[in-house]
Amino acid sequence: MKVLLLGGTADARRLADSLHRENVSVIYSLAGLVRVPKVDCQLVVGGFTQFGGLARYLKDNNIGAILDVTHPYAQTMSSKAVTAAKDVGIPCWRFHRPAWQQEEADDWKYYQDETDFLAQLDGFRVPLLSAGQMSEVLLKRVLQLPSIERIVWRTAVEPKFDLPDKIDWIKAIGPFALEDERQLLMDHSIDVIVSKNSGGSATYSKLEAARELSIPVLLHARPILPEAEREFSDTEDCLKACLAAWGKASTHIKHQQKDNQQ
Repeated sequence: MKVLLLGGTADARRLADSLHRENVSVIYSLAGLVRVPKVDCQLVVGGFTQFGGLARYLKDNNIGAILDVTHPYAQTMSSKAVTAAKDVGIPCWRFHRPAWQQEEADDWKYYQDETDFLAQLDGFRVPLLSAGQMSEVLLKRVLQLPSIERIVWRTAVEPKFDLPDKIDWIKAIGPFALEDERQLLMDHSIDVIVSKNSGGSATYSKLEAARELSIPVLLHARPILPEAEREFSDTEDCLKACLAAWGKASTHIKHQQKDNQQ
C-alpha cells in the first residue's frame, strides 16, 4: 500500500525517512517554497493542482492512506486532505507537534485575524514580525499605525514585492540560537514579537529571549482544522501506529489471520 505523506516540516522528513527504512511505500509531498529536502523515498513537489487536484492524484496513484504532517498553520492543505481522503474512501491521519505552552514569566496574547492583530499591535514601536509571509496590504496597514516607527520582518522566503524603507527584512531559517535571538532583539530595540504558535524547538528561542527581556509576544492562534481519522502529537506514537497499520509486519499478520479463518 502507498502512503502519501504531506510534509514541509522537519517532523515530516523524519517520519518519511523512518517509514521508508521500514519498507513502507511512502510518497513525500511538499510545496517546495523554502527548500526541497533530500529524502530517500519518492518525492512530489509543487502541490496537486498539476495533477488535477488531490483526489485525482490519490486515485491515479493508488494511494491507500494520507499522513498529514504539514505545518500546524497549513489550514488549506490539511482541510483538503481530509476532504479528498473521504472522497476516495481512504484514511487520513494527522501529526501536528504540540503548541508551545505559556510560562509564568511570559507575556503572551493571542490574535485571531488581521483586524485583531492590528488592534493589538497598535501602541508598539518596533515589532519583530516572525509569523511567516504577510501581504503587502497588511504590512502597509501596520506601517500606518500611529505608534509604529519601523518594522523588522524575518522570513525564510524573499518577499515578492518591494519593501518600504521602514521595513528591515531579514532572511533566516531556523533553528535559532538563544544568544543570537537575544542579540537581535536588543540590536533592533524590538518591543514586541509577532509569531505563530508553531511548536517544536527550532524557533522557540525567540520566546525564551522575549521572556528574559520582558518583551510581549503576539501569537497567531492555531487554526481550527477538520478532524482527521487519527491524530497524533508525539512522533514515536505516530510512527508506531503507522508501522502497525501499514508496515510489512502488519501485512504478514493480516495474511496469517486470513489464512486461519479459511
